Amino acid sequence: MQEMAGYKSIALDIAQRIVCGEFPVNSKISGRSLLAGQYHVSPETIRKAMGLLKDENIIFVSQGKEIIVISDQKAHEYITKNHYLKSAYSLKQDLQQLLLEKKEIDRKFEKLLTEIVEASDRLQNLKPYHPGEITIHQESHVAGKTIGDLQFWQNTGATIIALRRGTSVSISPGPHVILRENDILVVVGDDKMYQRTEQFINQGYGNNI
Repeated sequence: MQEMAGYKSIALDIAQRIVCGEFPVNSKISGRSLLAGQYHVSPETIRKAMGLLKDENIIFVSQGKEIIVISDQKAHEYITKNHYLKSAYSLKQDLQQLLLEKKEIDRKFEKLLTEIVEASDRLQNLKPYHPGEITIHQESHVAGKTIGDLQFWQNTGATIIALRRGTSVSISPGPHVILRENDILVVVGDDKMYQRTEQFINQGYGNNI
């Protein structure tokens, strides 16, 4: 029973890859042994998956065992009929791509952060400066208030050099920016800055320094 679920899932996934254009019409799909390596199953499981797609007139298997895509429309009908969205294989591929993109975004963010600190006369006077990220918790008193209204620097000694909100990043947000729950503030200051800022944001204690 497990083998049946395996080759059906693979057939659906290959149909999805055809619909997405990874395997265009009239192109050849990798041989069974190569596909078996991609999906980590036996060549026999791949043979069964190809048999399903052949029966649906999605692919053609030649005498020489070449696998040729003949219809993306039939592939679309097949995955729709089976109420299929994405298999574990496709989701894994998407996750790997997102992780690569996240790694690249983080690298660019760190580079930009360093450039901001190096370019700021005020921050150059912090020897050493101590960057940190602080998340605004739910029900924090700072949520819904602007940076200026909070007298942020006066109460914490921290300078906000960036604000991360979901997937967007604002560099050097001004005093009129309204803070929200789950915002992540990137701040720099002296060695006690992080504790003061965390207390001020999430515990409501101002230091009035």
